[in-house]
Amino acid sequence: MSINSALLAGVSGLTANSAALAAISQNISNVNTVGYKRTSAEFQTVINAQSQGAGYSAGGVLATARHFTSQNGQLQRTTSNTDLGISGQGFFVVTQKPENLQITDARLFTRAGAFRVDELGYLKNTAGLYLQGWPVNSEGNIITDPSDLSRLSTINVGSVGGTAEATTRVQLNANLQSSQAISAAATAAGQVPAGAGAYDPATNSMAMWDPTTGTGVRPDFELTMPVSDSKGGQRTVAVSFLKSTTPNQWYAEVRAVPASDVVTGAPLANGQIRTGIVAFTQDGRIDDVAMAALGAQALFPDVADARLTFGASNAGAPAGGAVNWAPGLGINEQELTFDLAAAAGGLTQFDSASVVQAVLTNGTAFGNLSEVAIDDNGFVSAIFDNGVTRRIAQIALATFPSPDSLTSITGNTYRVSKNSGTFNLKAAGSGGAGLIGASQLEASTVDLSAEFTGLITTQRAYSASSKIITTADEMLAELISIKR
Repeated sequence: MSINSALLAGVSGLTANSAALAAISQNISNVNTVGYKRTSAEFQTVINAQSQGAGYSAGGVLATARHFTSQNGQLQRTTSNTDLGISGQGFFVVTQKPENLQITDARLFTRAGAFRVDELGYLKNTAGLYLQGWPVNSEGNIITDPSDLSRLSTINVGSVGGTAEATTRVQLNANLQSSQAISAAATAAGQVPAGAGAYDPATNSMAMWDPTTGTGVRPDFELTMPVSDSKGGQRTVAVSFLKSTTPNQWYAEVRAVPASDVVTGAPLANGQIRTGIVAFTQDGRIDDVAMAALGAQALFPDVADARLTFGASNAGAPAGGAVNWAPGLGINEQELTFDLAAAAGGLTQFDSASVVQAVLTNGTAFGNLSEVAIDDNGFVSAIFDNGVTRRIAQIALATFPSPDSLTSITGNTYRVSKNSGTFNLKAAGSGGAGLIGASQLEASTVDLSAEFTGLITTQRAYSASSKIITTADEMLAELISIKR
């Protein structure tokens, strides 16, 4: 009977609008949930098979949920550098436990990036889920894989200890006064044969100079350089200069301070690391041609390849002319490259006072972790208080052919479904994946004005459906009363 179908159609209207109300209620209650994606109930008609000449049978309406998972919310600035938002497509990969993950353990996907460092140093969001990424291997590289979730690991920033970097490069910006008076020791050294008290790097050197006893040769000018060793310890290397009787040439000695920091092979002594002559052009710059012509007599025969090499503390006795760090220091081998002819300065000989403008080195002393930073491409870096930055991992983003078809679960997360398609793991900013914004969170995509408007229309539609039932009931009552 058509009246019965009208009753059933009214019931389906009540059911469908109840589902719509539930979706609106869910949206409104999650208006401040980070990364929440709104849901709506969409209606579709239900048509019953009709028999010709038998009247019309109402089918009613059916409500299905539609998830707007691919819709991006606005990123909002926060004060925590571990708050993460995604600008564009992609989901964070998260797990329910941080350690001992097996292939069978569930990997979930979320846009809720309110991560905090837990008591074990792992990044965990407000739903208690742990952030996954590609770790840095033993060689300092990050190997990504687009399809293997087992290559991901939980990102841990609490296990990062202190660090130090050995000095590898030194730039000298200093001037030697061209009108410097020639000392008696240099004058004697220029005589043939050498006079009494002549400067000699092996027997009467600047490294032997002792102002209290007057032994050795007093340098005309000396500068010192701080050097960080492989453990972050601070060493000092001094460079002493003595003007020669040959124009535009200076005797030079590089030595360790104190001398006990190194062990040297003959003829080096008293902490000497290298000795030789430094030559300048007539316009006061390093003369690389003259240095090359001096050969073994030059401090560095090849100015473009000026370097000092220190053997490790456990390297044994050094060969002739070689230098090792002292055994008691227990430090690794090290190589220092000197920049003596920098375009902006370098080592010069002008007729002004001998002075050090700058000594620039790149090594650092031991430093402790001061903060964790995450960049747009998802690289998680540890920043130490000595200025060193070291990468820990790279956050992986998962993209799907149909993100709206992912299955929603508790905790504002999603699970792969048959209709969503398989995931693809990508680095942020590559292959269609969005960029990661640190100190930002993605706001809910709920629009309160639209939801409240939907409440009104849903309430009216529910009332209208109830009227169908009331009217059909009255018509049935009229039918039954005919017999009376």
